[in-house]
Amino acid sequence: MKKIEVIQNVLEANETIARRNQQLLDKHKVFVINIMSAPGAGKTSLILQTLKRLKDRLNIAVVEGDVASTVDAEKVQSEAKAVVQINTRNMPESCSLMAAMIESALKDMPLDNIDLILIENVGNLICPAEFALGEHKRVVISSLPEGDDKPTKYPLIFVDADAVIINKMDLLPHVDFDITAFRRSITGLNPEVEVFQISCKTGDGIEKWCSWILEQAKASAARQ
Repeated sequence: MKKIEVIQNVLEANETIARRNQQLLDKHKVFVINIMSAPGAGKTSLILQTLKRLKDRLNIAVVEGDVASTVDAEKVQSEAKAVVQINTRNMPESCSLMAAMIESALKDMPLDNIDLILIENVGNLICPAEFALGEHKRVVISSLPEGDDKPTKYPLIFVDADAVIINKMDLLPHVDFDITAFRRSITGLNPEVEVFQISCKTGDGIEKWCSWILEQAKASAARQ
């Protein structure tokens, strides 16, 4: 029982900081999307495509979460208004970003000059689902090479998602992936979720995704 209590205390502490983060973000009218996926699904590629299409309409900052290196931060640096790299490295919670890490990152951002923050969470389909960061929307990317059984194997992250992106659609003729079954699994878990079929390589579907971001950011601003 003591172990369960400790875990619960960690989650409760994280929730407290996450609420504080969102209050700060709402105060500055900054909209935040937490992007989650398994490694290699295309989080950085999606962020780059989003930056290229929306940087003239929104001031966009990026938080890059990874176990080590600054490779992804360097890729987006020239396109974003601000970039903060978080390396979880040897921390016990290295499989996910946590609210306290985002709280620290926000201190290094010019929040009054930012409209949108894209958080690239650590590549993992389990841990990130457990930890709120203060984000307004949660997005999960699943790519075709991973297979169409991810919602069955990792249901929690799909249950909590506001949108699911099926990436690498250009590979559909070359992989065994049942789009209909995948979408059925997702909507069975989460009937209200938005689903986008895209290819970061070709750009197909990116405009629809960016339109969704603009709509959500506008709706969030109206509620604040």
